[in-house]
Amino acid sequence: MLKDVLKDARERMDKAVDSLQVDLRSIRTGRASPSLVEKLTVDYYGAPTPLNQLAGITVPEPRMLMIRPWDRSTMGIIEKSILKSDLGLTPTNDGQVIRLVIPQLTEERRRDLTKLVARRVEEARVAVRNIRRDAIDMLRDLEKEKLISEDEMYEGRDDTQELTDKYIKQLDEIGKTKEAEIMEV
Repeated sequence: MLKDVLKDARERMDKAVDSLQVDLRSIRTGRASPSLVEKLTVDYYGAPTPLNQLAGITVPEPRMLMIRPWDRSTMGIIEKSILKSDLGLTPTNDGQVIRLVIPQLTEERRRDLTKLVARRVEEARVAVRNIRRDAIDMLRDLEKEKLISEDEMYEGRDDTQELTDKYIKQLDEIGKTKEAEIMEV
């Protein structure tokens, strides 16, 4: 019982960390990265489709993304999706490929992005703490139903807290790494 509760909490905390990492990949640093646009949805024949399913995305230069649609008729809708997105990038189309030049970030924009990273990290911390609360509630319920002893409940609570501390430390490190990446000129 105790191991099941901790295993469930660990799996859910892993998902919170993974979710943060995926979320932070979409935040623009000064460098070009395919992850900036690959999940961008394009209205392809009435169905929202991720860009990485419609085109190949490469990084020919450190500050440029090149999008090569597999079907040239999709170039217009891909361009519109990029313009509508909150990336703030203007695509250039030469009939074969779409190029996105990633401009240098201003100091103010860097600070805004670090605040955004801090906010996302805090949301992930809250998610991990909610998982801890759920696990502890489960342990209390198991103890009330006499499925585990009071000592086991306290031991499980301490193990859950250790697990939570480990994951929150991991989240903080991910956030610091991303902030350093953003502030790098």
